[in-house]
Amino acid sequence: QVQLVESGGGLVQAGGSLRLSCAASGRTFRAMGWFRQAPGKEREFVATISWSGGTTYYADSVKGRFTISRDNAKNLVYLQMNSLNAEDTAVYYCAAAYGMAVADAREKYGYWGQGTQVTVSS
Repeated sequence: QVQLVESGGGLVQAGGSLRLSCAASGRTFRAMGWFRQAPGKEREFVATISWSGGTTYYADSVKGRFTISRDNAKNLVYLQMNSLNAEDTAVYYCAAAYGMAVADAREKYGYWGQGTQVTVSS
C-alpha cells in the first residue's frame, strides 16, 4: 500500500510560480506522476518520473514550464510550476504507479492522493 499527501497549492497570479509537494509512505519503489482535473473536465496527465528519477515525461501543455523531481531519501515528489496561466487552474493529484517506469496513462496508477487546488488568476 502507498499513502500520498499533496501540499503547496494555492492562489497565484498569471505568470507566477508554485511548487507542489507529495509526501509518500508505504511501498514507494514506483514511478510517480502528477495529474490534474479542472471543473467539468476529465482528469489529465501532467508529468511523470521514474523510480530512479532518471527519466521524466511531460504533457505537451506543460512542457518547458513544469518540472517534476523526487527525493527518494525523503519520500517526496515535487512539481515545480512556472509561467502559470489560467488554463492551469485545477485540482492537482499525486499518483503512484504500479511499476518503476514512467507512465502517462491513468490506468497505470494504483494509488492517488486527495488533491490540492491550484488557482491561477488572470
